[in-house]
Amino acid sequence: MKQLKNLLLATALCIVSVSFTQAQSKIAHINVQELIAAMPEAKTAQSEIETLGKTYQTDIQASITEYQNTVKQYEAEAATKTDEENQKRGLELQEKQQRIQQFRSDAQQDIAKKEAELFKPIQEKAMKAIAEVAKAQGYDYVLPAATLIVADGKDILADVKKKLGI
Repeated sequence: MKQLKNLLLATALCIVSVSFTQAQSKIAHINVQELIAAMPEAKTAQSEIETLGKTYQTDIQASITEYQNTVKQYEAEAATKTDEENQKRGLELQEKQQRIQQFRSDAQQDIAKKEAELFKPIQEKAMKAIAEVAKAQGYDYVLPAATLIVADGKDILADVKKKLGI
């Protein structure tokens, strides 16, 4: 009877320990920003965004130069013009300055929109590769390394890079 009790107790402990072991989730981490930065598509997209930014910067600089030349011209001619004409010119300069500010704002929005448009498929490709590697290696969760305080789990960055051929 006593041996049967010990046997049942030992069996129960084994079942509890096995179920506890199975209940623990496998967790890995990855630096997603580093992965995306290493992708060739991201480098191409970044180059395209920089080119667009330089184009806008050139246009803005040309507008500013034109504005400054107009200011110099108006200041030189101010003594020979009437107060009414000088006020009209002042309003014209304010409008030009507002157009430059509006163009600058529109350019920043356009660059941000283009960046989101270009990086969305890149991020999707990275997330798909992370999911495939995690599933293949049996991980239940993959956390972004940037949000972790302690990262003792497996870093799957190298495995995902290998999957993507980087």
